[in-house]
Amino acid sequence: MTGDPAYTTRDLSPDTWDDFAKLVEANNGVWGGCWCMGFHPEGLDREDASANRDAKRAHVERGTVHQVLVYADEDCVGWCQYGTAAELPNIQNRKAYNKDLVVLPAWRIGCIFTDRSHRGQGVARAAVGAALTAIEASGGGIVEAYPEQVEGRPPQRGSYLHTGPRPCSRSSASEGAEGSPSGAG
Repeated sequence: MTGDPAYTTRDLSPDTWDDFAKLVEANNGVWGGCWCMGFHPEGLDREDASANRDAKRAHVERGTVHQVLVYADEDCVGWCQYGTAAELPNIQNRKAYNKDLVVLPAWRIGCIFTDRSHRGQGVARAAVGAALTAIEASGGGIVEAYPEQVEGRPPQRGSYLHTGPRPCSRSSASEGAEGSPSGAG
């Protein structure tokens, strides 16, 4: 695509919950019912998707979630979750990560999601860019991300890159994001 469409962004809040829920429900709860809970302290309930929905909504109601929603016109088409290491402690390969850890990052980029009808059109880039802007407005600091390697790997049917592709993080690195090989989830 030669240029990204014009997107707008809004924070996930009680006012935008219905837009977020509509997108999640249209995509089978995302990963079969995750509701973007995998990084949160309580983690993912692998048995009950409605528990994940309820837990996410509780975070939204309490104001304990940082998540940018991306809109094409009035339709929510994606998001980027971000937060402090305390807000998003659950990452993959934690033992390997902690082995070389010197200091926790100020912020983490967690889940990035794009609706299948908008993939490859700059939604993730818009989401990450808005998240970095919000992080900067909140004082900035080191931002850790967990992008997935996509070169030489065909997309999995019905799947998406829940932490974004490496090219997205590379283009954001010049804006202040830093990557980590440890993975997330």
